Amino acid sequence: MRTVVKLGGDIVKNELPGDLIADIKELTKTRQVILVHGGGDVVTEIATKLGKEQRFVVSPDGIKSRYTDRETADIFTMVMCGMIAKKLVETLERAGISAVSLSGLDGAVLRATRKKKLLIVDERGRKVAIEGGYTGKMQSAGGPVLEALLEIGVVPVISPVAMGEEAEPLNVDSDRAAAYMAMGIHADSIVFLTDVKGLLMDGKVVEKLTAEEARALLPKVGFGMQKKILAAIEVIEAGVGEGIIASGFGPAPLTNALMHNDCTVMTKQ
Repeated sequence: MRTVVKLGGDIVKNELPGDLIADIKELTKTRQVILVHGGGDVVTEIATKLGKEQRFVVSPDGIKSRYTDRETADIFTMVMCGMIAKKLVETLERAGISAVSLSGLDGAVLRATRKKKLLIVDERGRKVAIEGGYTGKMQSAGGPVLEALLEIGVVPVISPVAMGEEAEPLNVDSDRAAAYMAMGIHADSIVFLTDVKGLLMDGKVVEKLTAEEARALLPKVGFGMQKKILAAIEVIEAGVGEGIIASGFGPAPLTNALMHNDCTVMTKQ
């Protein structure tokens, strides 16, 4: 069995929780695990310290994203693939979990197409088109390098920097990167670990959703959760068995999520 685990920014910002590390180790005994991490807040923090203020734009659909020029792309790559990924590998190895960090540039495990234009909503509420910069639209994930690592029992740690058509680094949404990874390796499940127990509506966790029901709820969901819902819809419609949104904190968070305890589970029907 194969499971893709997306580690949200709130989880990777500091040391991974001990319960989560132990759970990852336990899970690798029975299935192949691929970790995809976020960390946009850390990128923003480091970029600001370097004197590069970050610009964020909002699409007509209400999706907020980082505008990535070449300098920002370099900082994004440095922080994601260097600082965050290597700290994760260090933490996993210390716990006895064999791990290797990869970006999309390594073995082309994430491929994307560079967006020529971005349609955004400006400060006046008007739709305008701007240059796409180094933002990518995911195209595929996986490949022989990743398969070789999984075959020998290594946990790949994937950073959301994809390879463009000219081998340039592209900033891709980490939830979308995780979704394409799940589709590309034919995973049985994908788990989005975050700082909340799942999709909250009226203060309560929505325990079960079909992709169709989730799509109908999108206008009521905030920026961060919106991306996870969209990514989960995408993987379910592509044939992955289930998409789970759960908290990465607390006892055995992955095991509990896969057992559908106190989380949101999305399936096709």
